[in-house]
Amino acid sequence: MGDLSQPSVQESDAMKKWGFIALHAAVAAAFIFLLQRFGLNASLESSLLWALTFAVCAAGLAYKQTIR
Repeated sequence: MGDLSQPSVQESDAMKKWGFIALHAAVAAAFIFLLQRFGLNASLESSLLWALTFAVCAAGLAYKQTIR
């Protein structure tokens, strides 16, 4: 019975890892978008481009942290 419960624990850990990565990317994107758009009065296109860039970078950093 112990072997049957093992994969569910691993799946849960994997879901937590990818959830953490997605959350980190979303928060970084939201932060930089709001900063660019309302703090620095940048255009919508520029704000979205910077948000996408920061989201990808934040996801990469979060991924590197989870595989340590």
